[in-house]
Amino acid sequence: MTRSVSQAEQYLDKCAWAYYLRRVEGITPNPAAWSIQGTAFHGAIETYELGGRRADEDFVADLFSQDYSAAARKELDRQPDLDRWMTAGPDGASDIEARYVLGRSQTKAYVSWAKDHGPKLWKDTQGRPGVELHLQAEMGGVQVQGYIDQLVDDEPADAVRVRDLKTGSTKSKFQLQTYAILVRKALGLDVRKGDWYMAKTGGLSRPLDLSKVSEDEVGQRYAEMDAGVKRGDFPANPGFGCRFCDVSHACSVRKR
Repeated sequence: MTRSVSQAEQYLDKCAWAYYLRRVEGITPNPAAWSIQGTAFHGAIETYELGGRRADEDFVADLFSQDYSAAARKELDRQPDLDRWMTAGPDGASDIEARYVLGRSQTKAYVSWAKDHGPKLWKDTQGRPGVELHLQAEMGGVQVQGYIDQLVDDEPADAVRVRDLKTGSTKSKFQLQTYAILVRKALGLDVRKGDWYMAKTGGLSRPLDLSKVSEDEVGQRYAEMDAGVKRGDFPANPGFGCRFCDVSHACSVRKR
């Protein structure tokens, strides 16, 4: 079984019972417009970057609109009851509309930022830019995979930087630490720093020092999570996080 950052963080840091409901029982999660927004943003930016940044803001925003609208319609077909949608706004319908507008704005802002700052993406031997790189390696005796949003040329000249694109405000150091190990092991590249492009502010976060992150340190968490799952150990963690749990509708121990 291949593990990922989202699996490890859900099991270890959020709620192992939610992990069980979603990933073992196969409970269908309630939809959330913020998730659709993030996926559509990433897709539009991936196309823009792979196209050599030749497209203009409106074209890339239209890519976002197309993906967002198609995904929202699909989720509405699956779950037409907007009261069941997870939302940070007053209601599901308002949130869907607001995130459409917000996502277009964030997409345009990224294009403007990229043209002004021109981050140089790392390229593989075939000349493909380091965008949405799927890498896999063993850590702590566990196979771990990840999709790295961007791999950027860094200082010194032979180093690269891992970058994650965020449409929300939550940042995960463990995610960048995992990506650093994956890049070192799978590509043999030197990773010393990581950062986040924050779509809410239209710029980069402060860099995170990854030079001292070890495979043992990161792998220990994956080994702990993998062992717990294989033992069938899924303790519930009811509390504030239940408000943001997409499988809480199937949970008998959630905090109401």
